[in-house]
Amino acid sequence: MTLNTDHYARCIETLESSLTLLNGAAPESIEFEIFRNAVVKGFELTLETAGKLLRKALKAYTGKPRDVDRLTFKDLLRHAAKHDLLTVAAVERWFNYRDNRNSTAHDYGIGFAEETLALLPGFIADARVLETTLRERLGGDA
Repeated sequence: MTLNTDHYARCIETLESSLTLLNGAAPESIEFEIFRNAVVKGFELTLETAGKLLRKALKAYTGKPRDVDRLTFKDLLRHAAKHDLLTVAAVERWFNYRDNRNSTAHDYGIGFAEETLALLPGFIADARVLETTLRERLGGDA
């Protein structure tokens, strides 16, 4: 099985660039609000893309791909650790990222955005590690 991580890598790059633009904007400006919205949506997209790639990756480790399709996101992360795609410590952090993401369905306020922004440096680092791991293990160029 070959896994293409190009889109995921681009999501991470876009998220990081959006965060840089946000950090350079004046806090009371409309640009700040635009970039904050972009960062939150970029976080959501990157997290969901990671989940889809992990689901595809785990199918390479099982004889029952449909079982992988039925896994919850957190179970998907646990299985990724079993197959050394994530460390146990990383899984705990990814649980945090997922819990934060689930909050977006209920809270779009400034408090939520600030919580998300606080997670981003670690999330971007973890997302890059996952992308590298998936590319090296299952990428077509390996």
